[in-house]
Parts: sequence; C-alpha cells; structure tokens
Amino acid sequence: MLIRPTFRSGFARHVHGVTMIEVLVALLILTVGLLGVAGLQARMQTAELEAYQRAQAIVLLQDMVDRISANRKNAASYVTTDPLGTGSTLDCSAPGTNVSLKDRCEWSDALTGAAETTGGGANKLGAMNGARGCITNPVATMPREVVEAVVWQGIVPTLAPTATTCGQNLYGTDDKARRAMIARIKIGCLQNDPTTGACVTS
Repeated sequence: MLIRPTFRSGFARHVHGVTMIEVLVALLILTVGLLGVAGLQARMQTAELEAYQRAQAIVLLQDMVDRISANRKNAASYVTTDPLGTGSTLDCSAPGTNVSLKDRCEWSDALTGAAETTGGGANKLGAMNGARGCITNPVATMPREVVEAVVWQGIVPTLAPTATTCGQNLYGTDDKARRAMIARIKIGCLQNDPTTGACVTS
C-alpha cells in the first residue's frame, strides 16, 4: 500500500522562490564591490609607479654624490646654472678630459633616460617623467657644502616641495606635481698646507 505524505495547506502557501528584487539587490552589492576593487587596483598601480620613480631618483642622486665625492677637489665645478636632464642646454658634444663636465653630461643623459631607449635610441624611457637635476654650492668656504637635487613629475598632485627650487614651476602652476629629493655633500679639510696653512683637498 502506497502512503502519500500530507502537507498542510498553510505551509504550502509560505514556500516561495527568490524574487526579482532580491536578485537585483545582490547584483547591486556585487557591482559596488567590484567597482571598489577596480578603484583599489588603479590606486595600487599609481602608488607602484610613484615608488618606482622614487627608487630611480635615489639611484641617480647617489650616482652624482659618488662622482662629486671622487672629484671633491673640483666640487665647485659641478655647480649648474640651469637644470640638467630634461630640456638641458649643456653642451656635451666634446667634454674632453674635463672630469666634472663629463660627469655632468653623463648624469644629464641618465636623467633623460638614455639607459633605456626605443626607436633606435630616439625615445629615451629609462628615467622618471621630466627628470631634472641641479647642483648648488651654498657654502664655498671650508668645510664646503654641495647640495644636489633631483626633481621629476609625479602622477598625483600632493604638496609642493620646499627643500629645493630646482625645476620650480616646470610641473604645473601650483608645483604640487613636482617631486624632489636632495642630498647634501660635506667636503671637509683633509689636511693643511704646512707653509700657508690653507686647506688642501686632494
């Protein structure tokens, strides 16, 4: 004998499927979440590019610090009147045996990205956006001080740097897209001339 289950009529009336409104609400929540993930991904890529440019700037900054330290006797000859790198007017056609001029020319090429090129060397891509470098000598007496600055154009406007005027107003009117890193090089007196007492920096 086959026994059929019996259901109360009230229970059958309360059993429903998923309504269209519930589906739409779930899709809305899912869409908002995916948009948030996409925005986070874009911000992460921007932060990664900013960090990459900052790492490049540190390498370029240290490169010139080492060059000046190796030729500290002629440190004053490294001073620049105009920024090197992007838009530089430095004549590098024949640096000859002048060490400081050769160093500045090679550094200017590095700032424009000459280490990585495309199109047979026509397009230089191996540096930061609009990279420029400045070298000043605010303290000429011993111990001398040389201040080196590397600036470039950031992706997102933040705060205008006040530590250096290198490249000022070249990255927008409010200067908030300009990034800057500086290094101070102290050149002390290694020995005194026994006859004159003057400092010898050799």
